[in-house]
Amino acid sequence: MYFASVGGADAALSISASFDTRRVEVRDARGLPEPASLDRQGFALWPQTTAIADFYAPMAGWQAAYESELEALLKQATGASEVFIFDHTLRSDSAAMRGQHAIREPATVIHNDYTDASAAKRLRDLIPAEHVEGWLGDRHAIVNVWRSVAGPVVTTPLACCDASSLAPGDLIASERRAEDRIGELELVRWNPEHRWYYYPAMQRDEVLLIKTFDSARDGRARRSIHTAFLNPTAPADAPPRQSLESRSILRFRGHPS
Repeated sequence: MYFASVGGADAALSISASFDTRRVEVRDARGLPEPASLDRQGFALWPQTTAIADFYAPMAGWQAAYESELEALLKQATGASEVFIFDHTLRSDSAAMRGQHAIREPATVIHNDYTDASAAKRLRDLIPAEHVEGWLGDRHAIVNVWRSVAGPVVTTPLACCDASSLAPGDLIASERRAEDRIGELELVRWNPEHRWYYYPAMQRDEVLLIKTFDSARDGRARRSIHTAFLNPTAPADAPPRQSLESRSILRFRGHPS
């Protein structure tokens, strides 16, 4: 069972499971012969300059404008017909910063955010009842948009696994409990075939798109497991990570689920 953290200096998730420690190579995704894509690897880097100056300001002051930016980006990046953005989570690996802004810690456990069942439940919970069956009938996907909200991400970057290196038995459904709801995510079994990548020193004008669910079963990537990791090459004086992830549901009209 996975217990989500609550924001603050001591923020830390809790998992009632035991884990093995393995040495894993995390490759530089900027060096791939072809850029990673959502439909091949399950993740992709996109340029995106935001007009939001301060993501620590009250969300009511920037949410609508930022979601408008993300809607345009996601439609361009994926070809989605409709975009529904439903969550924003700020994180830092600095306890002082977490305490100051009441935000959460980086998630340093390999996981995927949704199972097939919990993705369908999330749609039913969030999409208005009069429209949800239409969304479920069309191809739909859940995509996270992850970015730095300050300088380059050096100390605790995000790593993603190439979806084509996942095997069917690698994923373990696990209950996820938070203050406001009970859901389900996927934890991961060790597999030496997994291929891990990250984008070094991600800047504020770059975003990482991570597919966490896709209803399509036509051979394209359906999810990319991911995790934050401590960068062993980070300089001692590197600034703390400050990041924002935003979750979205995408609908592809005319493409059956």
